[in-house]
Order: sequence, then C-alpha cells, then structure tokens
Amino acid sequence: MSIKTVTFSKEHNQEFYKELRKRVNAYFKEKNISRYANVNMVLKTIFMIALYLVPFILILTVFSHPLIVLLLWVLMGFGMAGVGLSIMHDANHGAYSKRPWVNKMFGYFINAVGGSDVNWRIQHNVLHHTYTNVHGMDEDIDAGAILRFSPHQKRRPLHKFQHFYAWFFYGLMTIAWFLVKDYKQIARYKKMGLMSTQGLSFRKALTIIIVSKIIYGSIFFVLPFFVAPSAWYITVIGIILMQFTTGLTLAAIFQPAHVVPTSDFPMPDESGNVQADWAVNQLYNTANFAPKAKLFSWYVGGLNYQVEHHLFPNICHIHYSKISKIVRDTAFEYNLPYYSYKTFFQALKEHTKMLRNLGRYDDAPGLH
Repeated sequence: MSIKTVTFSKEHNQEFYKELRKRVNAYFKEKNISRYANVNMVLKTIFMIALYLVPFILILTVFSHPLIVLLLWVLMGFGMAGVGLSIMHDANHGAYSKRPWVNKMFGYFINAVGGSDVNWRIQHNVLHHTYTNVHGMDEDIDAGAILRFSPHQKRRPLHKFQHFYAWFFYGLMTIAWFLVKDYKQIARYKKMGLMSTQGLSFRKALTIIIVSKIIYGSIFFVLPFFVAPSAWYITVIGIILMQFTTGLTLAAIFQPAHVVPTSDFPMPDESGNVQADWAVNQLYNTANFAPKAKLFSWYVGGLNYQVEHHLFPNICHIHYSKISKIVRDTAFEYNLPYYSYKTFFQALKEHTKMLRNLGRYDDAPGLH
C-alpha cells in the first residue's frame, strides 16, 4: 500500500487528541514559555558536540596508549549517539528552534555522523511517526529477513534465537547506514514518490548523500591512519568500537519504545483503513521508560518519554517530562492506555521478551 491509501479512523476517540492539544497548549501559555529549545538545551548541544569531537581530537594528537585510545573511541561513540538523540532528532522534527534555518543546520548533523538527513526525515517523520507499528508502512519494524519485529512478518527458523543475536546487529546499525542502507533507501523512496515530501530531486538528494559520506569517511575513517600516533590496528578496532557503541545505544533507546508486548501492530484492511484514531494508535504502540531517571533522560534527549514525543514531535524534548502528567491524565480520562516502564532495564527486558516471543510464535506475541 502507498501512503495515499492508508488512512486512520475518524470515528474512534478523536476527541482525545483535541482535548490533549488544548491542555498542552494551555500549559505553555500559562507558563509563558516557548515550546522550543532554551538555554539548557543550548548548553546540552555544546556538551554533546564536545563529547563527540574532543575524544577524536585527543586520538589524533595526544594519546597513543592502546587502552586509552580505545576508551576514547568508545566515548566518541556515546557522543555520536548523543548528537543524534539530543540535537539532530529535535532539529529534523522542527522542534529545536522556531527558525527553520537553525533546524536545518542542526538537522544536518546526522550527515556529520555518517547518515542522511533526507532519508531520516522520510523514514522517521513521514513513515514511522505517521504510521507507527502499522504493518507495511512503518520501516522501523521491517528489518528484513534477519529480525522479526512484527507478528505480521514471516517467521523463520533463525528467529528462534533473535533475542540473543539481535543485539549484535543493533550494533551494526550506523555501519549499515554508511555503507548500504542510505543508498537503498533513497532509491526506494524515489520509486514510492516520497522525494516530493522533502522538496528535493532524486539527483540532488543522492549527490548530498555521496558528498557528505565522502567527507565523513575521509575525516573519521581515513585521517586517523595518517595522523593518530597509535598503531593502525588500534585505529581499526577503535572505529569498529565507536560505530558499535553508537548503533547499540540508539537501538537500545528506540526499540523498547515500540517493539514490546503491549504493542498491537495494526494491519490496514483491504481498503487501507486502520481502525484507530492516529493519536490513539500512538498510545497503543508506544511505551515510555525510566521517567524518574533524570540524568538518563537528559542524555537520551528525552526519548524515554516516547509517548509524549510521538504525540507532540514538534515540541522540544526538554519539555516532555513536564507535559507527561498532562498526557497520562488525559489518556486515563478517556480510558486509553499509557504504557510506561519504571526502569530502562525493565524496558530492555520486555523488548527481549518480545523478540523471544516473535521468534517462537506466529500470532500476537504479547499473549505468551
């Protein structure tokens, strides 16, 4: 199905989101605060960029001891993930600033970590946020034949062990982006007619991807071999560690939000109808975790409040914890779910359970 044929029901709980938006808007008006970034967000931006670049500069100029160098590469991986979670993510949602050029500038940071801002906005904003967990539409639950994230996908014998091996493939996420995925995606989005959503021609988008990857690869993959005082094989191991750290961190934050036993994975009918209001579908297919872990929430860009993010992606993440009570109370008032795990460990445990069930059963995995 195409995005033009899949529609959400307008007959089920549509009053919920109207009331919720009214209450959230009232919160910002009463507090007289902007829904965009504030000074704390600017300071976080500086910190995350430093966490990404300072270790790299030290690798190139100061340290040669293998353990110290490898530790710096790992630290750089956390910085790379932090840039994506806390800066790029908000910017590509238009939530960092009311000024479009600021969002565009910080949104381009995904290219500075080896990805593509164009592909990301299509996959994440257009497909994932609109059709969360909808079979055939949300690419975040379509990982090909190796991993099974939805009960509507074909179950294969190897999936019985996916709750063990999934974590290894999660760590390869950014490497796959850099080497293969972005090229496959841009070709697929051209065929789907989705390039028009970004106001770019296929040729221009592809050129941007190729040029940005050449620049990124030259700086972060090639330069260390010529400049860094450490041995070449330490550089190879370090680059792999950095990429694996980033990929595993990103997957560990995003996957427990949607691929968990509480999710219901709607399937459009033959006419392309999803029997739920858009906002209600977000509640049924999204989960929060570790809401009281302030430092953790700070690092992951507030994405432990995935419910709030999916309902209000155009609001900067620094406000999620404050509006979460409004969202939760309004959901309960309309007899709708509000899923939230107390700890990050519990969320990871439930995601692992989901992977295990999806690997063993053909039907709805949450029942087992």
